Amino acid sequence: MDTAYIFFADGFEEIEALSIVDVLRRAGMNAVTVSIHDDSLVTGAHGVPVETDALFDELDFTDAQWLILPGGMPGATNLRNCEPLCNLLINHYRKGGYVAAICASPTIVFGPLGMLQHHEAVCYPGMEATLNCQTQRDDMVVVSDNVVTGKGPAAASEFALTIVALTMGDQVAQEVAQGMLLLP
Repeated sequence: MDTAYIFFADGFEEIEALSIVDVLRRAGMNAVTVSIHDDSLVTGAHGVPVETDALFDELDFTDAQWLILPGGMPGATNLRNCEPLCNLLINHYRKGGYVAAICASPTIVFGPLGMLQHHEAVCYPGMEATLNCQTQRDDMVVVSDNVVTGKGPAAASEFALTIVALTMGDQVAQEVAQGMLLLP
């Protein structure tokens, strides 16, 4: 259990998805990008094409430590409509595995799946109606047990660094942040 899987669907938010992959890899984490489609080339919400490392159907996810969802529209909706992904998320979450979602994905995916009922969470402003969480917060990033949620594109680096800190410790996260000039 040492792999962070980041799931890509057409319409993903580019800043969020690529920031997550970049920061996790800078920290030395095994970060694997996964297309939920039949093609490894996935196009972001702003027309940026990205070649993923693998297709969903090629993997068994037995080594998953993290399952991570970028936001973006219609990317979050496409993630939610992928039944195998939703089943994987629910099973991983119920086993106590780490799950993370940013922007639209906490409310479009995690909320309707009931994954936030006992957690504090945040999502993109104006999308709170289906967040279905215990306590809605206004922070950029919220950690609640094994669930991490982020507000949106401006939170992408902090969101990814939070995942690094939870996995590898605060010192590694601080070193990565310093290397990125996010800390003095």
